[in-house]
Amino acid sequence: MPSTWGKIFKVSTYGESHGVSVGVVIEGVPAGKRFPFEEIQKDLTRRRPGQNDLTTPRDEEDRLIVESGVFQDKTTGSPILLKVNNKNTIGSDYDEMAHVFRPSHADYTYSEKYGHRAHVGGGRASVRETIGRVAAGGLARVILEEELGVQTIAWVDQIGTIPSNIDDTKYPISRDYVDTFPTRCPEAYANTQMESLIRKLRDEGDSVGGIVKAIVKNLPPGLGDPVYDKLDADLAKALLSISACKGFEVGSGFLGTEQTGSQHNDEFYIDRNTGQVKTRTNNSGGIQGGISNGMDLIVRAAFKPTSTIKKEQKTVNDQNEDTVLKAKGRHDPCVLPRAVPIVEAVINLVLVDAYFYQRALQPKWLLKYAKMDQVT
Repeated sequence: MPSTWGKIFKVSTYGESHGVSVGVVIEGVPAGKRFPFEEIQKDLTRRRPGQNDLTTPRDEEDRLIVESGVFQDKTTGSPILLKVNNKNTIGSDYDEMAHVFRPSHADYTYSEKYGHRAHVGGGRASVRETIGRVAAGGLARVILEEELGVQTIAWVDQIGTIPSNIDDTKYPISRDYVDTFPTRCPEAYANTQMESLIRKLRDEGDSVGGIVKAIVKNLPPGLGDPVYDKLDADLAKALLSISACKGFEVGSGFLGTEQTGSQHNDEFYIDRNTGQVKTRTNNSGGIQGGISNGMDLIVRAAFKPTSTIKKEQKTVNDQNEDTVLKAKGRHDPCVLPRAVPIVEAVINLVLVDAYFYQRALQPKWLLKYAKMDQVT
């Protein structure tokens, strides 16, 4: 079961929903970098369950434990092992799912592929797997911020049929601002509507999906590679690997199909204040030819409704018999609010790996775009 991502900044996640712990091994981090324990813990807290009544009632503190690779608050250059212990597990909630497949869940496909699965909490298919990615993404985020000035901010752009109506020219000012809204949709009226919808469906034993949007500011040009390692292709794979993520767009995305070339093309100009090449529009979403062009990176990720719901559903069991399932357990009626820090994390993992690769490939690029006093 593949569990590793990256060429240079490599992350390997491990653990199941109801196992002893979940975590990540990070390789490729140079020695001497500041290890941002508190920043990583903050990211884990943003992702954790039990934040409010819009999320699963499973109560986990998700306290970060550093097992290796860090000494006196700095990286040593050796593999970094970060983990979180699982504490609030109730395996009996899943007894009825040991032999019954939840509709639209990974139960059936895992069983067919491996012939054996951890049914409690969804096992490896659980969103708790993303704890490792969020922890590694926290380190990636700090490296990108300190060495390149890159900032990644995501928010809930839509839940069900309720859009955020956030003007594309007025993005959220900070991650902290996004977090002041329970749904992480930073628009007051839409947030209120979304809250009401989530609570209604939760009380009915149902669930709802939506869209997370993200912007990456101050991303320099030159990250990503042509053809098979395009930056947008790597972002798509990383985002689609998140549980429940079913769609990806960069820039204009599918709406670009409704435009002509003359409408969609991003015309270049020279910014007289900075001397840098810019584009008058950003339909490309900051990527052209699979390589960042220096404009804001803009992506959207679509998440389906949570598979495990309390409504009665028709399904089958592992004896090839028709049956009915009314699931128990503790599940998010909507994954979107907790998906926001996960989306940010995987974007930063892709970007830091592309950054490390580019600075090894082109030292002159590093001199041009990085804050050299921060580079180790």
